[in-house]
Amino acid sequence: MIDQPSPFGSLREQLLGAAEQFAEGPVAVSGILSGLVDDVDRALREELEIFPVCHHSPASALAMVRRLREKQPKVIYLELCEDLQPLLTELRNCRLPVALQAFATDIDGFPKSWAPLSVVAPITEASAEYQAISYALETPGVELVLVDRSTDHVFQWAPAEEPQAAAKEEEAGLHGDAVGVEIGDLRPRFAELEEHLLHHGKVRHWSEWWDQYVEQPLSGADYDTYRQVMVLIGSLFRRLGPGGGRLAVDEDRERYMWTRMREHLSTSGADPADCLYVCGAFHAASHVEQFGVRSEAPFEISPRTGTKWLYGLIPSSHSAIEAQFGLAPGSVSIAAATWSKALTRGKLTPFQLQGQKGARKRPAKLPAPVPQGDVADKLTGFLSSPPALDALDEAELLGWSVDIVRLARRNGYLASTADAIAVYETSILLAGMRNRARPTPYDFQDAAVTCIEKDSVPGRRDVRRLCEILLGGDRVGEVGYDALPPLARNVYERLAPLGLDLEKRTIQRALLNLQAEPDLVPCSDLLWMLRHLLPHDAVRPIMGERKLGERSIQESWDLSFGKHQRSIIELGYEGVTIEQVLEQRLRRSVWDQKATAAVALAAVEDAILFLGSRRFADELGARAVELLAAERTVDDAPEVLRRIRRLMAYYRSAEPELPAWCEAFATSGYAHYCTLLPTAFVDDDTGVRQVSAMLGFLFSMESLALALGCDRAQLELAVQQSHPETPAKVALLWAARHQLGLLPLAELRSRADELLANPLVIPSFPQYIIGFVQAMEPVPQLSGFVVEVISKAFGRLPDSVLLPWLPKLITALREGAAELVPVLVREAGRTFPGSLTAADTWTPPWEARPKPASAAGAAPVASGPVAELLLAHPAACDAVAGVLGCAGEWRTPGADDGGGAGDPEVGALLAGHPEAALALAGLLS
Repeated sequence: MIDQPSPFGSLREQLLGAAEQFAEGPVAVSGILSGLVDDVDRALREELEIFPVCHHSPASALAMVRRLREKQPKVIYLELCEDLQPLLTELRNCRLPVALQAFATDIDGFPKSWAPLSVVAPITEASAEYQAISYALETPGVELVLVDRSTDHVFQWAPAEEPQAAAKEEEAGLHGDAVGVEIGDLRPRFAELEEHLLHHGKVRHWSEWWDQYVEQPLSGADYDTYRQVMVLIGSLFRRLGPGGGRLAVDEDRERYMWTRMREHLSTSGADPADCLYVCGAFHAASHVEQFGVRSEAPFEISPRTGTKWLYGLIPSSHSAIEAQFGLAPGSVSIAAATWSKALTRGKLTPFQLQGQKGARKRPAKLPAPVPQGDVADKLTGFLSSPPALDALDEAELLGWSVDIVRLARRNGYLASTADAIAVYETSILLAGMRNRARPTPYDFQDAAVTCIEKDSVPGRRDVRRLCEILLGGDRVGEVGYDALPPLARNVYERLAPLGLDLEKRTIQRALLNLQAEPDLVPCSDLLWMLRHLLPHDAVRPIMGERKLGERSIQESWDLSFGKHQRSIIELGYEGVTIEQVLEQRLRRSVWDQKATAAVALAAVEDAILFLGSRRFADELGARAVELLAAERTVDDAPEVLRRIRRLMAYYRSAEPELPAWCEAFATSGYAHYCTLLPTAFVDDDTGVRQVSAMLGFLFSMESLALALGCDRAQLELAVQQSHPETPAKVALLWAARHQLGLLPLAELRSRADELLANPLVIPSFPQYIIGFVQAMEPVPQLSGFVVEVISKAFGRLPDSVLLPWLPKLITALREGAAELVPVLVREAGRTFPGSLTAADTWTPPWEARPKPASAAGAAPVASGPVAELLLAHPAACDAVAGVLGCAGEWRTPGADDGGGAGDPEVGALLAGHPEAALALAGLLS
C-alpha cells in the first residue's frame, strides 16, 4: 500500500512554530504537539474506520446516527465486554436507562474477600453505544461484535489490593458496589490539567467544561470534524496522563480488542471497509504495537478463571450513572435534554429497538449509503476559528424561569414573578461573564439558586434539585418482565393474588386477611421471606408479625418492588426459587469462617419461620453445637441464651420431644460455660452482661443438663474458683453463690448493708447495683432483694452523696441493664404501697415488724403429729430458715397458754357472736 501524504502537514508546522515561539524549551512541547497530530493522522489512516466516542455524550450519539445512515456498515465492533453480548437482545424488553450486569458469588481464582463480584455497563438512549446496538439489531445483515475484555479479565487485571471501586453514595444504590465498565471514558488523568481547564473555562466541574467546549461545538459539526477533534482530545489526555497501572490496563484492553477484531475478520472474511470500530476516544489514539488490522504483533489472551458468571439486566438511573462514574449531579439529565433538543433541531430520527416502551411502531427507512471521501484537514479550521455560538433562545429561557418559580412555590419557597424575572436576567448575566452568548442549563441552575434559594431550604428539595427535575429529572430505567430471571418472574406470579401492579416505583399497600382469605397465606409466606432477603424498605410490614409458634391472622404491608427491582434480579443469580436462595444463604452463613453459635441459632430460627423444614433446622442446629464448642470467647453469650431459650420453648410446645441437637447444645453449653466461667469473671474484656448470660444459661439449662448426664459439681467448682475484682462481677458472684445455696440470703443482705455503710465504697456502689440487677437474669428470685438494696441506698444516703451519684446510676442502668429495668419496676410496684395514705403506715418487708402487745406471750402454737415430728428433728427446719434468712425460736405446745387454750381474743369474739359457730356445727352434724 502506497503511503498518502498527510493532510495535517500544515497544522503540524503551525503547532511546531508556535512551540518554538512561545516555549523556552521547545523540544518537549513540540514533541507533544506533533505527537497529537500524528495520533490523529494514524487513527484516520487506519483501514478499519475508528469511531471515537465519549461516555453518554449527546454529540457522540448525534454523530453516530449521522454516520450510520451514511456508511451503513455490515459489521460493528463495539468496546464492551464480549461475554455481555447475549444480553443485548433483551434490551427490547426494557425501558432505558438500564445496565448490563455480570454477577458472581461462587468465585474461583480470585481472593474470597472479593466476593461477590459484579460488573455493570449502563446504557442510555443518548449514547452512541445504544445507537450502534439498535442499528445492528434492527438492520438485517448487520453483525454486532463485542471485542473488549471479558468480565473475568476485568478482575484478573485489577490491582490485588483494590479490586473494586465501590460507589458509596446513596444515588448509586441501583448499581451498588459494582465495577463500572467505562465505555468511552474521556477525562483528564492529570489533576493539574483538569484544574487548569476548569479555572480558565470559568466552570465548577468537568461536566460543565465538557458541555461548553466540546458538546455544544460538536453537536452540529460534520462527521470529519467530530472524528478528528475527538481523537485529538483523546491523544491530549493520553499524552498528558500520569501513566502507571491504569494506563497499562488500558493498553492491554487495546491489544485485546485489536486481537479480537483481527480474529473475526480472518474467520468471517468481512471487508474492513464495511466495518466500524466504536471505542473511546482515549483508545482511538492508541500507541500499542497491535494497533491496526494489518499489524502482526501477537498478544496472548489469558484463559478465564473457574468463576461461574451469571448475566442479567438491572435498572439504572441518571443519578446512579453520575455517582458511579464521577460526573456532576444532573449532568446525565442535562445530556438527555440536550439530545432531545438536538434531534428536534436537526430533524434526525434516532435508532431504537422495536418493542421498547415509547418506541416507534415502524423503523425509519435508511437512505442509500454515501461513500466516504478523502480525509481532509478539519482540525485547522476548528482550532483557529472561534466556535459558532448559538443565539439566545428567549422563549426557552423564559419557560425555564417561569417553571422553576412554579416548582419552587410547590416546594415551600416564597417565590414570585419578580424571582422569575431575576432568574432570567441573572442567567444572561452569568452566561456573558463566562463568554457564552446563550445561557446553558448550568448557568440557569446557578441563577436559580442565587435568586430563589437565598439562604435556606424550606423543604427536602433544594433549588438545584428542582432544576434537575425541570430539565428532565432523574430518569429511572425498568427491566421488562420477559427480561427478568426465572426467580423474579416467579415472585411476581406468586404475588399476583394481591392484585397490585408490582412494577410501579411507588409504595403500595397490601392488606391480607388470612383468616377470611386463606388463599393469601402463600403470599404472606413469600413476603416474609422477601422481608428477610431484600433491603428493609422494599418489603415492610405495617401490621402483623411472625414469631416462633405465632402467626398473624391479618397483615398489612408496604411494597416497593419497582424501586428495588435490582435486588430482586440479583436474587435470581443465586437460585431458581426464593426458598432455594434462602436455604443457600442460611447454610452459607453458618459455614462461614466468622460464623458463631449465635449466628447458627438465628439461622435455625429463620429456617423454622420461613422454610418449615425440620431436617434443615436440625442440620443448622448441629452446626450450632459445633460452633459453641469451638468458641473461645463469651461475647455472644446474651444472644445465645436468648435464642436457645426461645427455641426450646417452641420445641416443647410444638414437638413431642426436644431435637437431639437441642440436648447436645444444652450439655455442650453447660460444660463449655463452666470451663470459661472463672476466666470470664476476671477478664476485663468480658462484660458483666456476658457473665450474667453465662450464669443464666447454666442455671436455666441445669435440670436438662443434669438429666442428660452432666455433673453439678462442675458448676460448683467453677463458681468457687471465680475471684472477680470489679464491683459488678462481685455482686454477680454473690448472686450465683446464693443460687447454689452457698450464700444464705441473710448473709447476702448483711454484705450489702456493710457496703452501704462503708464511705469508701459509696462511689462504686452503682456498679454493685448493676451486678445485682444483672443477677435477676440467672437468679430471678433476687428481684425483691434488688429492690431492697436500691431502697436502702435511697433511704440512708445523704443528699450530698446521693445527688452526684444518681446520674451515674441512671447511665449505668441504661447501658448495662436496659431490658431488666421493667422487671425491676414491676417488682417495686408489688413491694411499695399503692397510695399515699398507705405509705404513712407502711413498713418495708425487709425490716422487723413490732409484735402486737395483746398477742405477746399468747400466740397459738400448732400441735399434733406434724408438730411433734418437727420438734423431734429440728435440723431440717433450721437449715431452710437459714437459707431463707429467717430468724426464730422453737416453742412447745402448751408451754405458753396452758395446753393450747387458744387466743383469748378469738374466744371472746366467738362468745360474743355465737351464731356463726352454731350454724357451722349444725351443718357439720
